[in-house]
Amino acid sequence: MEKKRVLILCTGNSCRSQMAEGLVNRYLGERWQAFSAGSAPSGSVHPLAVRSMAELGIDISDGKSESVEAFRELKPHLVITVCEKAAQNCPVWVGEGDVAHLPFDDPTHVSGSDAERLTACREVRDQMRGDLLSYLREC
Repeated sequence: MEKKRVLILCTGNSCRSQMAEGLVNRYLGERWQAFSAGSAPSGSVHPLAVRSMAELGIDISDGKSESVEAFRELKPHLVITVCEKAAQNCPVWVGEGDVAHLPFDDPTHVSGSDAERLTACREVRDQMRGDLLSYLREC
């Protein structure tokens, strides 16, 4: 069976979309192949995203923060935007594939100690593990 391709978009492609890509490829990799990109890539994967995913045994440390333009030829089956607010400059997809919006808070905007920021990252990761994976299981 051919895997379906899902492109996960956010603004910086440093945290939410990177975590989502890792979750999909780990837990639904037999049916889906995930990619991620951003409208204004930050250039790196956020260290707290890497730490929170490592707690699940998922290594995203070699992820690349890439522009949505790099995926115009991908022809995904589905594109999912994960920005918590549509007005937050979340990229708009004009290529092939159905589009869904599943918003999640941006844990990189949380202030406080490293422990508080890591907790916020874990919370978003766990929300994605539930909501995003459930959504894709239904597709």
